[in-house]
Amino acid sequence: MHYFIFCQDELLLRKTPDGFLIPETDGEPPVEIKPWTHIVNVAGDKAYSIDQPVTDQEGYEMMGLRKSYNVLPYDDYLKAGKCRELLYWDQNTRFCGVCGAPMRMDTDISKKCTHCGKEVWPQLATAVIVLIHRGPDEVLLVHARNFRTDFYGLVAGFVETGETLEEAVHREVREETGIKITNLRYFGSQPWPYPCGLMVGFHADYVEGEIHLQRSELSKGAWFTKDNLPQIPEKLSIARKLIDDWLGEMKIKE
Repeated sequence: MHYFIFCQDELLLRKTPDGFLIPETDGEPPVEIKPWTHIVNVAGDKAYSIDQPVTDQEGYEMMGLRKSYNVLPYDDYLKAGKCRELLYWDQNTRFCGVCGAPMRMDTDISKKCTHCGKEVWPQLATAVIVLIHRGPDEVLLVHARNFRTDFYGLVAGFVETGETLEEAVHREVREETGIKITNLRYFGSQPWPYPCGLMVGFHADYVEGEIHLQRSELSKGAWFTKDNLPQIPEKLSIARKLIDDWLGEMKIKE
């Protein structure tokens, strides 16, 4: 059984000569982690939320979930993300939103109110993200105000109630940049467990308009070619995957 042990966004990993692994034992958790605040079952494994990080156990290290992407097998990283999302959901659904009574786990991914029987499941915050092309050689990259470093990413935003994914892309591009796009092309999707997101990626083509940034959301934005790219997102993100997809197409054309 694997143990996905989190202290906030920090994941406990076992250090080996070859790298890092998710702790695994046949019985109790491999290290002393009591008291824990939340525990959930995830497809035969267990996920724990603890109040204090594990700092004094030889052979183990706490690591941020994002950073773990670079050291864990991809399937383990994905499952760790799911565990983090379920722990977050468990922590935030302790009481019924209808009557206020305590909720209890009914299945591994659902809860039921102990009084009125209201059932709840984990909810995802769905967001769209788009790489906008202007001609064969340019793309639009932007710097969001909430970015912690100086890298440039893509126009993105949450899908609103009653809105299709495609409508959300057009609205976000219009609101954040003032330009018009066409020829929307689905690229792929990505779980984004920070804490409970789903990113849906698209390519699109520029039609018209000057860039007028929504200053409450974006601090910088411009058209770039492959020869003058700014700092771009880390490989973890679907934003980087979209950019790499475009760069691959550019190389093929050459």
